[in-house]
Amino acid sequence: MHIETNWAGNHRYLARRYVEPQSIDELATLITGSPAVRILGSRHSFNDIADSDDLIVGTAALPSHIEIDDAARSVTVGGGVRYGDLAQALHEAGWALHNLASLPHISVAGAIATATHGSGDANGNLATAVRALRVVTGTGELVDLRRGEPGFDGAVVALGALGAVVEVTLDIEPTYDVRQRLFAGLGWDVVADRFDDVMSAAYSVSLFTTWDEASVSLAWIKERADRQSHVGGDFFGAVAEVVPRHMIAGMDVRNTTEQLGVAGPWSERLAHFRYAFTPSNGAEIQSEYLVPRGRAVEAIEAVRALGPQLRDVLQISEIRSVAADDLWMSTAYGTDVVGLHFTWVRDAPGVEAVLPALEHALLPLGARPHWGKVFLDADGVIGSRYPRRGDFRALADRFDPDRRFRNAFVRRVLG
Repeated sequence: MHIETNWAGNHRYLARRYVEPQSIDELATLITGSPAVRILGSRHSFNDIADSDDLIVGTAALPSHIEIDDAARSVTVGGGVRYGDLAQALHEAGWALHNLASLPHISVAGAIATATHGSGDANGNLATAVRALRVVTGTGELVDLRRGEPGFDGAVVALGALGAVVEVTLDIEPTYDVRQRLFAGLGWDVVADRFDDVMSAAYSVSLFTTWDEASVSLAWIKERADRQSHVGGDFFGAVAEVVPRHMIAGMDVRNTTEQLGVAGPWSERLAHFRYAFTPSNGAEIQSEYLVPRGRAVEAIEAVRALGPQLRDVLQISEIRSVAADDLWMSTAYGTDVVGLHFTWVRDAPGVEAVLPALEHALLPLGARPHWGKVFLDADGVIGSRYPRRGDFRALADRFDPDRRFRNAFVRRVLG
């Protein structure tokens, strides 16, 4: 079986062979029989994190069970299950997750391994909901890890370096409804002067911009229907939209989840895009930098100054907030962060030409790039942003002593 590119078509995978095992035993045999292995989920990363010198293992044919434990308020799923399927099953059973990423198309194991996130001042990234993991290690052993056990906080956001995550147990809560509202023309002066007020005004707040415009083009807020709304007819002076909008001009609004204040299940509102449609634009490249919350306004102003340089390769940017956590390799480890996300046109040379200026502006502010998106880190400073990197390296050596899962991407991170 042959595999070529990720879903967006910007990255061609490197591997000698690609196999989709149908059982955990077959997976373990494949791992121990190869000198170099990487695991591939829904192909939504944009960089070389899944590349291998020998074998790439796909998760599509592995067990995809969804088992809800009402008493424990948890759900256990196969690592390759996609959030869209999980969300529907949970809602139908009366349960919910605390948040979703903008795309429901991504796999559970892949999303948590890269610290993928949604938005909300009080919402940790998707990995913070993980209660337990089952991993096939580099020696073929099946290992269970539970929250509170030694090494657990290092094993959740693991960049695929410990082994193949075949099962994940997540925290759940009773289901709830969400409504989305859009507001146009939020002033940059308001963003600078009242940033904390803006980002904390709703359960989830996203600001969309092309950076060289006079105001933020779209504030996209999501409110839980079971909580009091703090947003009235406008949003800090921004005007409420009366027709649905896609965040990228010219794209079909039918791809986005329902807006204009129509309440509906969390499973159909927390993601930006409908599960049944192509997410975002499709033909694109993505980058994201997570900046410590206290430096967010500086970072926004720095990127605004670069607006004219970004214009020709940028489709849209999104500003989101994520709560701090204790997961060693999480982009929000130890600090609340603000994500500055960039959806580029699919022009790799053009994107690589603007990234040096962007990283020169953001990395000195303590930015950590999203693990699954395109970044350069020309000076090799990213790994040093993680105080527990040494502990993570030791954990990876324990789970994978022959370093089968340590590809070029992981080696760059670990040093």
